[in-house]
Amino acid sequence: MNTSDLLRRKKSEDKLKTSDFYYELPQELIAQHPAEPRDSSRLLVYDRKTGKIEHRIFRDITDYLSSDDVLVMNNTKVIPARIYGTGRKTGCRVEFLLHKRLDLNEWKVLCKPARKARTGDIFDFGEHMTCEVIDAGEMGERTVRFDYVGSFESTLDKVGQMPLPPYIHEKLKDGSRYQTVYAKESGSCAAPTAGLHFTPELLEKIRAGGTETIEVLLHVGLGTFRPVQSENIEDHKMHSEHWEITEDAAKCLNVAKKAGKRIICVGTTSVRVLESAVQDDGTFAPSHGETEIFIYPPYKFKAVDALITNFHLPESTLLMLVSAFCGREQTLAVYREAVEKRYRFFSFGDACLFL
Repeated sequence: MNTSDLLRRKKSEDKLKTSDFYYELPQELIAQHPAEPRDSSRLLVYDRKTGKIEHRIFRDITDYLSSDDVLVMNNTKVIPARIYGTGRKTGCRVEFLLHKRLDLNEWKVLCKPARKARTGDIFDFGEHMTCEVIDAGEMGERTVRFDYVGSFESTLDKVGQMPLPPYIHEKLKDGSRYQTVYAKESGSCAAPTAGLHFTPELLEKIRAGGTETIEVLLHVGLGTFRPVQSENIEDHKMHSEHWEITEDAAKCLNVAKKAGKRIICVGTTSVRVLESAVQDDGTFAPSHGETEIFIYPPYKFKAVDALITNFHLPESTLLMLVSAFCGREQTLAVYREAVEKRYRFFSFGDACLFL
């Protein structure tokens, strides 16, 4: 084997695999219900420079914030995106998960079982809504056109359910607990869960301490939570998700960056907005678009200085993003510590602050 072949082989061996982001998690640590009150969840604080870990309560986050910080939050709102339809021809009951709006009446959806939703099939959702499958994609994805009485949003409120992840088996008594207290713009099929820990009172205290808060938008879709199915992570393709930065948000971010303030993202979705929108000179402009950004090691962050996030699934794109921010080995060490200390994991679980 010549030198060039050896270099190519070494480069291939150095590539990270999906299995490099696996960790052992006892099932009983998967949170089945949110903490009450919201800010009573636990908070693991990790300093990337010193490697120091602290164990706190989420409301203690004010101890780590100051007037030199800007908190960036995703103000997307979860819609009741899980609906069940009955096929007119077959009589089969099929689950539809709405994940991306294409226009006024057309959506990208995930169907289960997908084999029961073929192009041309029509489904009824009670008396006031129907849909026709107009295109079939891969892995259960379909494009459907809805017909309904009244407004789409009001009809969806009647027939839809909050799209809780499959690892949550307990019924959610209060649907608002799967929304952040600052949710405004409807369009997500999953919550930006790092924001679930904030209360209006905590946000007021944070602002009173001089920390500025900025809202951006990313509608959470398949790109955030679909599992990585390829062993080589570079072969994984993210689904696109819609994002927006307003004129006010861009101005505040630019002023903060110029003043040398620390940009702290609430959740991986806020990270993906900023890293998608930041320009070559490090500034932001009012803008919107679709992002397929996939952040994994080694990735050089251009806009984010600190991160608040939950504990994510093994081998997930979200864990890969955190690993790019903190280092893979350091992230897995933090997760081992969290398992040992019996933190609660995933959407309704506890939080991390990575400084």
